[in-house]
Amino acid sequence: MAKRRPVIITCAITGAIHTPSMSPHLPANSEAIIASAVEAAEAGAAILHLHARDDETGKPDQTVEGFARIVPAISDQTSAVLNLTTGGSPYMTVEERVRPAAHFAPQLASLNMGSMNMGLFPMLKRHGDITGWERDHLEGSRDLVFRNSYDDIAYVLDTCRGNGTRFEFECYDTAHLYNLAHFADQGAVEPPFFVQTVFGLLGGIGAHPDDVAHMRRTAVRLFGDDLVWSSLGAGAHQMRVAATVAATGGHVRVGLEDSLWSGPGELALSNADQVRAAISIIEGVGGRAATPDEARDILKLRPRTATP
Repeated sequence: MAKRRPVIITCAITGAIHTPSMSPHLPANSEAIIASAVEAAEAGAAILHLHARDDETGKPDQTVEGFARIVPAISDQTSAVLNLTTGGSPYMTVEERVRPAAHFAPQLASLNMGSMNMGLFPMLKRHGDITGWERDHLEGSRDLVFRNSYDDIAYVLDTCRGNGTRFEFECYDTAHLYNLAHFADQGAVEPPFFVQTVFGLLGGIGAHPDDVAHMRRTAVRLFGDDLVWSSLGAGAHQMRVAATVAATGGHVRVGLEDSLWSGPGELALSNADQVRAAISIIEGVGGRAATPDEARDILKLRPRTATP
């Protein structure tokens, strides 16, 4: 009898794009992030992708102190792989963005593989009544380049090289796949390559099924058997992309970082709800949710220790 394929579900808990006023369900302080992360792991997420927030304002917080408020507690309460962002916020320097991963030496960290325009301002059409830093955050993206130069990428790799951390390579367009291939050719990164292709964010590739197929074909051609392919869809594209990717042999990422919605005009109530929706899709195409240990084996992560 054929066995169901283990599919890694990554849940991105809060991110640095959405702001607290957009949804009452977005975890925007340390206590809420911890609770939501643990719930998502219990629902079936093998990997938890983590950002921190300022407890008073809900602003993205990329300090070691900010992550110290969430990482040990989540690690103590789950067996999930903790994936610390080095993307942080596009308004931050690479030196700021890499500090938590350098300090905590997680099994996994994200790494953006190229610069891009990052247009968050269209969300003002839906959330036009927000004010203060939240409005500035969205308006400022009209003239925002999310810098991830070759030197920046090398800086993150070199800073984390000695701590055993492997990477989720976030690729928002075709050129980012070629950037990863460049670093692979230079021997700066080693397989397997956990490639997270990102669809539907203004400034990156779209979320049409042809876009998904194009990115998959390119990644397979560049990395072959060394590829571990995962994808996420932004906003309303989230579950459509998850279904397309799960049906074509990939792994999936969901979470309130990527989409606040569970349907047209309907806010998602929790990260765990999105994980459960992804599991339903995965099981519908003959797969099953991978366990954290299976994810560690697939990605060749170092053994889990008392720290992340």
